[in-house]
Amino acid sequence: RPAHPRRLVRNPMHFLPDSVSRNGGHHVVSINPESKSRAVNREVLSELIKLHGKTSLGGKLPAYDGRKSLYTAGSLPFESEEFSVTLVDPEKKDKEKAEREYKITIRIAGRTDLYHLQQFLKGRQRDMPQETIQVLDVVLRESPSWNYVTVSRSFFSTTFGHRGDIGEGLECWRGYYQSLRPTQMGLSLNIDISATSFFKPVTVVQFVLEFLNLRDTSRPLTDRDRVKIKKALRGVRVETNHQEDQIRRYKITGITPVPMSQLIFPVDERGTRMSVVQYFMQRYKYNLQYTSWPCLQSGSDARPVYLPMEACKIVEGQRYSKKLNDKQVTNILRATCQRPQQREQSIREMVLHNKYAEDKFAQEFGINVCSDLVSVPARVLPPPMVRMLHFFPLSLSYLTGRICSNHILRMCFS
Repeated sequence: RPAHPRRLVRNPMHFLPDSVSRNGGHHVVSINPESKSRAVNREVLSELIKLHGKTSLGGKLPAYDGRKSLYTAGSLPFESEEFSVTLVDPEKKDKEKAEREYKITIRIAGRTDLYHLQQFLKGRQRDMPQETIQVLDVVLRESPSWNYVTVSRSFFSTTFGHRGDIGEGLECWRGYYQSLRPTQMGLSLNIDISATSFFKPVTVVQFVLEFLNLRDTSRPLTDRDRVKIKKALRGVRVETNHQEDQIRRYKITGITPVPMSQLIFPVDERGTRMSVVQYFMQRYKYNLQYTSWPCLQSGSDARPVYLPMEACKIVEGQRYSKKLNDKQVTNILRATCQRPQQREQSIREMVLHNKYAEDKFAQEFGINVCSDLVSVPARVLPPPMVRMLHFFPLSLSYLTGRICSNHILRMCFS
């Protein structure tokens, strides 16, 4: 069909196959004691690199996926090696409990040969080397994983724009999606704007007021309200604010079934029992106000830690993973909706902010990323013609607003 030629600008960042210049090594990492948190695993590997990077690791700067795979540009000077590092948890009060030792075992799993990737991108090989592309993808995600909050394949930060209030104690953060894809033009770094919901870094009391839409703070919470709060806050990290010289963090495991004024627990080995209200007044000179509300609970059921809601603040940067209501979804769409030109400008700003040319991990693996958007040829097809009964074909633009309901239309695509 006849069409008007156009050139469209798409969001992938292009880099040539020749720009990837160094073969790599794939290593399997085992950490003991094992942690399910990628953040903890990254801290362990970061401490290992600080201690042994210039010696045992041969000066290599590895890229780590946060789980089992470690990639290096070139080979490490060993086939298998075990290391030991100690991390200090600043949230623990007791020094002996704050220090935790980790055993890390690194062993070679294979080699990454970039020759097959270059042959595939030049059209000389039909099979796509998916493992090699995965290595490069992990390398380009290493720096953002340290600098931003990672959610699946997207990265979020408050530095990407104003955080928007979406209601019920939540806010939306802007971020970007990133993935490495093979295309007809070579390897392309696909980047797009994204947004998701996070807990607002406010006191737990303020969150409860917004989440339940409460106005009277003197009345006790109903069992239904307590269940809602328990589901919303389970697994959320909070920090205490009743001690100015010491801030400790806890992970919420539940909500007490009784109000704070009725909550009594043993305070010493002799079995002396005291209410939470009395304990905070006697120990910290802190007069609790919301005594009709339940306490947050942390720790295990055998040794619970009771935390008054007014003495806790939600730690910033925690994603809200539960289902949003219609109003919250509308608020996110309203806060992130942009015209194509604005969206393109936002993507360009993301690329400039990330500074791929200065990325130390990309430099380690010899990767060069072009910061310009990809321009591709395209065609704009004319609208189809509409043939009305007893009339000659007319264009859709002419018929807009002129069609009567008693006419029979037949679409005629020419």
